[in-house]
Amino acid sequence: MANNKITEADLLQIANLELLAKQVVEGFLTGLHKSPYHGFSVEFAEHRQYNSGESTKNIDWKLFARTDKLFVKRYEEETNLRCQIVIDTSGSMYFPEKGLNKIRFSVIAAASLIQLMKKQRDASGISLFNESLWFHSASKLGPTHQKLLFSKLQSCLSEPMVGKRSEISKTLHHLAEGLHKRSFIIIFSDMFQSGDEDLFAALQHLKYNKHEVIIFDVHDKNEETEFDFGHRPYIFKDSETGEELKLHPNAVKEMYLENYHKHQEALKLKCLQYKIDYNEVVVENNFNQVLMPFIKKRRK
Repeated sequence: MANNKITEADLLQIANLELLAKQVVEGFLTGLHKSPYHGFSVEFAEHRQYNSGESTKNIDWKLFARTDKLFVKRYEEETNLRCQIVIDTSGSMYFPEKGLNKIRFSVIAAASLIQLMKKQRDASGISLFNESLWFHSASKLGPTHQKLLFSKLQSCLSEPMVGKRSEISKTLHHLAEGLHKRSFIIIFSDMFQSGDEDLFAALQHLKYNKHEVIIFDVHDKNEETEFDFGHRPYIFKDSETGEELKLHPNAVKEMYLENYHKHQEALKLKCLQYKIDYNEVVVENNFNQVLMPFIKKRRK
């Protein structure tokens, strides 16, 4: 990954998730400083402004020499954000089987957020689920903790969980009760599960317990959101149940898209009602579609 240029091969191989996350974040911050969103800069993320009258022992004098402004260094105990990243690892997240699929995109995006939070001195944790919550780490700071998170994220790719259903409602109810009050919860999922009302009740539970929530609804553009297939019969296989069905895409495309958009609109409406930040994400786009909403939400 020379010259901070991230190629498609890098995203597919992910030999070093931490290094890749650093490059995604550095590329994002470089672009941010050159963009109209300069006000969202996190250049001094590990500092806070000096308050008159407090001790001068923690002033960063090198930064003062560059900026002519007084900043003091933040320390671990000063973090004011506990962020829990929740990732759906059910079978449908491993679609499509080839290329940059939903789980791969979500893992890289999550690792990049953890890296960005490290620069912000924010505590991060991850919760991984499919039919059950199979891994949960409370939000913490520190290099040892971060390595644990990266290791677990990597395992989502090296040990595919095809055939596992998504129990997102049950998982979110569990987290709503168990997480530290007023946590910042980030959800990566394709939000597919039977029974929208159960999902909406779980989202309402999160907000009832005063958590801030941001959803990244992850999808593959060509085959999932546009149902763009060739003009021939296909065998479609349910990645969670294994059920197979042979049909011609054109025969069901209109009905599929109608139901897909109906589900999406209902989800968006409920998120608006519950004051949850909802972001539709397609894996074909870059990671700014995740990092920018996070920065905006955090500054609020």
